[in-house]
Amino acid sequence: MEKKLGLTALTALVLSSMLGAGVFSLPQNMAAVASPAALLIGWGITGVGIIFLALAMLLLTRLRPDLDGGIFTYAKEGFGELIGFCSAWGYWLCAVIANVSYLVIVFAALSFFTDNHGQVIFGDGNTWQALIGESLLLWIVHILVLRGVQTAAGINMAATLAKLLPLGLFIILAVMAFQFDTFKLDFTGVALGEPVWQQVKDTMLFTLWVFIGVEGAVVVSARAKNKKDVGRATMMAVLSALAVYLMITLLSLGVVARPELAEMRNPSMAGIMVGMMGPVGEIIIAAGLIISVCGAYLSWTIMAAEVPLMAAEHGAFPRIFRGQNKNDAPAASLWLTNGAVQLALIAIWLTGSNYNNLLTIASEMILVPYFLVGAFLFKVARQRQDKRLILAATGACSYGLWLLYASGLINLLMSVLLYAPGLLVFIYARYGNTERKLLNRLERGAICLILLATAPATWLLVG
Repeated sequence: MEKKLGLTALTALVLSSMLGAGVFSLPQNMAAVASPAALLIGWGITGVGIIFLALAMLLLTRLRPDLDGGIFTYAKEGFGELIGFCSAWGYWLCAVIANVSYLVIVFAALSFFTDNHGQVIFGDGNTWQALIGESLLLWIVHILVLRGVQTAAGINMAATLAKLLPLGLFIILAVMAFQFDTFKLDFTGVALGEPVWQQVKDTMLFTLWVFIGVEGAVVVSARAKNKKDVGRATMMAVLSALAVYLMITLLSLGVVARPELAEMRNPSMAGIMVGMMGPVGEIIIAAGLIISVCGAYLSWTIMAAEVPLMAAEHGAFPRIFRGQNKNDAPAASLWLTNGAVQLALIAIWLTGSNYNNLLTIASEMILVPYFLVGAFLFKVARQRQDKRLILAATGACSYGLWLLYASGLINLLMSVLLYAPGLLVFIYARYGNTERKLLNRLERGAICLILLATAPATWLLVG
């Protein structure tokens, strides 16, 4: 009999998937693009927006408990099979890229202990030594998840508790070292040479990145003991993560002046900790980062493997990915996901890319799936003529549209290059399933538009 996930395990899954590598680099990332005034506005927008998005997921798990395939099934039910597939494909690619970035950042963090001026072993996580280590970790976690999602979730819960210890210590020390004069230095960011509103826009992809994973409980909702726990876990994890991010970002600006903070090497929390408690602070943060990222990587492996499984069960992915082993683990989907991660790791080694390159791509791929969650709730709310539901849906949709605007239309157009190859998978799955009808006129038109958009996107990429 399949073991189910309870409220604590679901909350840990969501929290761990959000609290990954990003939180340890957040002080420098934010200080480099925004002043304290812009950060207060940016976190205000993100806080309200992400709560609306979490609320939308909570409400949908209660209004439509029959849709247990996560954000893919919301898009499919609301807007048709092609839009549903694009949501699943975009989310799956985001998960693959996130997993690659986590593996890279683990070994970049290990370089704190192994590298020096005369010797580079792991570097930025893109050396051949790092590739070997990343590949070993990838397939160890693969074997772990094959033993069952419940087993992996239990280990993830322990990792979540472990990662909160260095974060809690940092917050306590930062409260003690906080200086208001340091915090308000160049409060509106005149030295940055950008207006406050542009600074706010520049923070959006960073604030979104640290909340990617908010949908974790929804993605694995089919494995929940109680469907109501899915929404509760999502909201509890979001509020907890928001509190952690706010304290770390704002307190850091009161410990180290913004210009100095912007020049720090990442993970910048390590540099701040050294200033507050000496060299041992760097070791604590580096070790905390490694534990944190390994926990987030485990969470994302579970979620990434779940998406092709659910999509295949609904006919959007080829039927082969429906396969589960004797431990009820999504074996076929897991092999697909980790095979893609392995190929990406080899590409990272060959091209010398780093974590920041991957962050932008992964953030971009999740924008459309998030917007479709709010849009589907809006459709349900209109059908039920419920003003409170309409208000919640409007908030979630507005946040989704704001993210698309803040990321820029150029980046959205570039994401078409990653959506386009997926159309072959969709067409193959559709024609390979005798229960499905052929592509209709609207779907054929949409596919043509996506393919046409690849031409200007390719021109921009090459140019």
